[in-house]
Amino acid sequence: MTGERRTIKVDYLARVEGEGSLVVKLRGGKLDSVQLSIFEPPRFFEALLRGRALGEAPDITARICGICPVAYQMSAVHALEDALGIVVDGPLRALRRLLYCGEWIESHALHIHLLHAPDFLGYPDVAAMARDHRVAVQRGLELKKAGNAVLTLLGGREIHPINVRVGGFYRVPTRAELRPLEETLRRARDAARETVRWVAGFEFPNLERDYELVALRHPSEYPLNEGRIVSSRGLDVAPHDFESCFVEEHVPHSTALHAHRTGGGPYLVGPLARYALNHDRLSPLAREAAREAGLGETCRNPYRSVIVRAVEVLWACDEALAIIAAYEPPAAPAVPFAPREATGHAATEAPRGLLYHRYRIDAAGTIVDARIVPPTSQNQRTIEHDLEQVVTAGLDLPEAELVGRCEHAIRNHDPCISCATHFLTLRREEA
Repeated sequence: MTGERRTIKVDYLARVEGEGSLVVKLRGGKLDSVQLSIFEPPRFFEALLRGRALGEAPDITARICGICPVAYQMSAVHALEDALGIVVDGPLRALRRLLYCGEWIESHALHIHLLHAPDFLGYPDVAAMARDHRVAVQRGLELKKAGNAVLTLLGGREIHPINVRVGGFYRVPTRAELRPLEETLRRARDAARETVRWVAGFEFPNLERDYELVALRHPSEYPLNEGRIVSSRGLDVAPHDFESCFVEEHVPHSTALHAHRTGGGPYLVGPLARYALNHDRLSPLAREAAREAGLGETCRNPYRSVIVRAVEVLWACDEALAIIAAYEPPAAPAVPFAPREATGHAATEAPRGLLYHRYRIDAAGTIVDARIVPPTSQNQRTIEHDLEQVVTAGLDLPEAELVGRCEHAIRNHDPCISCATHFLTLRREEA
């Protein structure tokens, strides 16, 4: 029937971090709309920070995510240090990059091996996949363990670290304490190189997307916790200008805000953007692995993001080893500061992409206002655009297969919306 309406509902997205659902509406055999819904209740962290002493921000923001707490801590301390007019450099800055490398390793390893690989290999979950790919799963777990070892040593514990403070750390490690990490990271680097080879052998759907790619760009480093915000369409601004260049808006079907460029459309943050805008900043080993895996200097196929993540794991292991080799303990664990009335801004690169924080503090050092823009809310509309293409190309597929393709398309972007382990329950409504 020409006017037939059909609604496909995926009530619970599996193998993503958090709680979300998907609704696809069809009319007359054509796509009418796609809605990726994030229905976790808002946790009001921005309001929770108001009235708190600025020194509390790193520990509070770490609770936003159990997978990437360092990203929230680093963005918070950088923004507050911007407000205070202090600069953290030398060994303290290097230790922060080392801590961030640990988070990239464990977060990417989790996504690649436990959440995303089952899609490519035809399994409902990692438990089923492990029966036939035990070595690969074990390799992923060892990589995650290596990343967690870095977080434990520098952060005090592997989940919600407690050693980060405004100005530096509460305690810094000795060279002797860092030394055992070297062998762990060398083994992890070998495992990461093998992971790049493994995922490069997956079969990838042919989908090229003309994203506006947005990421940090540093003069000399692959970006982690500093740089200017640049895009593939010519944007080049400081983090202070984030709110004039990007807009968040509420949409009725999601508790998460949707972001778009001011006066423009959606954009993409995350590994594909970082890689395309910073390929020349990768270590020689990581660039070689990317080339061998068939990646050019730019990749716009979201399915191949699993390869880019594997390359970033390899880079993070390489970078961590270089930092440890050059480390000399600082004279003090933190830079002293005096509170003042000011506003500070910062952006860092969480595993899932650009993360922006802005804080306004008063003369006593109390947080008056806070703004936090996570990567997934920035990517949500772009993910819906991916889904529109996937659904349009698969309208004639059996419903279960179409749902599977939609789930895969969502997991390409590793949305942090916490851990789910069971496959979807599907409801279909037709009118």
